[in-house]
Amino acid sequence: MTNQKRGTRAQTQNQGLQIISSKRSAPAQTQNQGLQIISSKRSQVTIFIIIGILIILMGVLVYMFYPEIKTTIIPESKNPTSFIQSCIEKDIEDVVDKLSSQGGYLEPVNYFLYQDSKIGYLCYTNEYYETCVMQQPLLKKYIEDEIRDAINDKVDACFDSLVQSYEEDNYQVNLQKGDIIVELLPKRIVVTLDSSLSLTKESSENYEKFVVILNNNLYELVSIANSILEWEATYGDAETTLYMDYYHDLKVEKMQQSDGTTIYILTDRNNQNKFQFASRSVAWPPGYGVNS
Repeated sequence: MTNQKRGTRAQTQNQGLQIISSKRSAPAQTQNQGLQIISSKRSQVTIFIIIGILIILMGVLVYMFYPEIKTTIIPESKNPTSFIQSCIEKDIEDVVDKLSSQGGYLEPVNYFLYQDSKIGYLCYTNEYYETCVMQQPLLKKYIEDEIRDAINDKVDACFDSLVQSYEEDNYQVNLQKGDIIVELLPKRIVVTLDSSLSLTKESSENYEKFVVILNNNLYELVSIANSILEWEATYGDAETTLYMDYYHDLKVEKMQQSDGTTIYILTDRNNQNKFQFASRSVAWPPGYGVNS
């Protein structure tokens, strides 16, 4: 009887322990499930973040290397715009350098020989005591026309070479040559070739015009030269320090010669672009005035 009671108590105790254990394990299971859900959500968020970073990196790479990627897809030799740009760009640069060193003239007629350079007069009089007369009142337009005339033959040769290249590759080519338009604009020189090109093989490609851009601030230098020339034509002289005080990146050199000629050299300190020209205004006879 006693043993039977002991057995019943033990059984009851075990059942109690199982209930307690079950109760204890239930929160643990719930906690584990919650941790699994949180871990799963964190993993999803991490994956989205990684994907977002990869998309951003791809966008940056495409932005940085797009010209190279484009050239890989369309070889430069078969890209009409790139072909024309590379064909005439060096010639434009050479023409601009020559014009800038000779007062805006390709072949100056009235010039002062300074350090073996023919520097054209932009304001001139052969009289004494008289203010000079502007030689090129529309200097910007004159320089634009000089550039256009100088590159005309080269442009024709470049288009002929381009047509031949495509015809050798069995393209049907239709080229309509048009005008050449040169513009001096702030910080750049823009050459627009108003020529249309049609290429046909398996498909057709059409180009309405070609634009070549040269990074050069000749526009700014010519504008300053015009201002100096107005002083020369009005007062016979110009105060150059005023320009350097206002344009901190500008260097203005002023060299007076024995015959009354003044050589002006304008230089951009950042890129070393130059424009130089000559003026002869209110000159004094030998032995008189400031040149005596």
